[in-house]
Order: sequence, then C-alpha cells, then structure tokens
Amino acid sequence: MDWLSQQLGDDYAILQIDQAPAHTSSAIRWPENIIPLLQPPHSPELNPIERLWEFLKKPLKNELFHSLQNLRDRIEEIFNQLTFEQVISISSYNFILEALFYAASY
Repeated sequence: MDWLSQQLGDDYAILQIDQAPAHTSSAIRWPENIIPLLQPPHSPELNPIERLWEFLKKPLKNELFHSLQNLRDRIEEIFNQLTFEQVISISSYNFILEALFYAASY
C-alpha cells in the first residue's frame, strides 16, 4: 500500500474491500491518501474485482487447453487487450461515485 500511496502523490484512492480478516486487521496501517471502504459481509456481488473476473473469464468459456502454459498464455493475451477504460467501466459502481460526489459537497 505504501507503493500505491506514493504513486497517488497528493491524490486519494478509495479501496473497496471485503471483510475478510486479513483486510480488516488492526495491523494494517492505511496511508492517509488510501481510504478503505468495507463492503457488507457476504456480498461478493458488490466487489468490483468479481465483475472484472467475470468479464475476463467469458472468453475462456468452452476453450480447452492442452497445457497449463497454454492457459497462461491465453490469460495473458486477454489481459493485454484490456484497456484502462474497460477496467473502469467494468469495476465502477454508480453508488460509490455518487457517495463520493455528495461527500465532497459537505
């Protein structure tokens, strides 16, 4: 997280996380410019990464791979075709953006 914090510079990031013990540990020291947003328990459908995984798995449906390396190569190909805009579109939730908008107005 220190690396991400440094990359952000003066900007802020909201990191949506589930409530897994590793994500909510008091041992985690959150940098000031990274704000954790805990999603409700048992709600993977609210986790943006789950939507991204679903998108990434679609091209693999009904494909057979003769080796693990073939699968790795295909996954790398899919990742390389992803654009930043696609990732934002897939993983963004309007309710988060609206909450940020309204929070900024206070």
